[in-house]
Amino acid sequence: MKRLIEVLGIIFLLTAFHTPLLAEISPQEILAHADRARGNVAGIEWIIEMESIEADRRQERTLMVKARGENSLAEFITPPKVKGQKLLMIDRNMWFVKPGLSKPVPISPRQKLMGGAANGDIASTNYAGDYESTSITGDMVNGEPCYVLDLKAINKKATYDRIKYWVSKKRLVGVQADFFTVSGKKFKSATFEYHNNICIHDYTRPFVSKMIIKDAVIKNNVTTMSYGKVTIKEIPDSTFNLNLLMR
Repeated sequence: MKRLIEVLGIIFLLTAFHTPLLAEISPQEILAHADRARGNVAGIEWIIEMESIEADRRQERTLMVKARGENSLAEFITPPKVKGQKLLMIDRNMWFVKPGLSKPVPISPRQKLMGGAANGDIASTNYAGDYESTSITGDMVNGEPCYVLDLKAINKKATYDRIKYWVSKKRLVGVQADFFTVSGKKFKSATFEYHNNICIHDYTRPFVSKMIIKDAVIKNNVTTMSYGKVTIKEIPDSTFNLNLLMR
């Protein structure tokens, strides 16, 4: 009996230390941490260099994004034909503004912006508020242990209906995602890099430096979003005032 108790004790210890402790942190906490590494902080500004390659067509765009929490304003800088155009997102409602328009145009975060990128992809990420996790498992991505969350949109304003999202257990940043239609068909995937850093309350944390989007059917269709000049700063209320943008 003594020997049996010793064996059971060893099995218990091995199980305790080698089984992924998925219950230690809730799915919403995982998403909230990952959201902060993709723009959902109290005040931040960054530049996005976009490049899309589809068949023989190559497109480029440069945008400046200012974000505060889930609200964001993106302004096109180049090329000249789109300079001054803006995309404003407030509480997941989105508008398009450009010089010469008499009033803002309501748009959807789901609409295609360029290549494989949707309008919502350039805004600050709010997966914690837009999705619920229907399951959570574990997996490895490039040798890194990850939480795998199956996310379902809880409102029609979310950029995607369903996402399979890999989040690093150690860094708590999203490293990979598959995007699905409401019928369950995968139509694109993305990988993320984090070579930027931001400092909030004397704590340095990683911030996204690149998002690479690949079409699920036409593998050569690739859209790359490179993030630079990331700056923590106060963003005033006027930045998100739709009436002021039309002046």
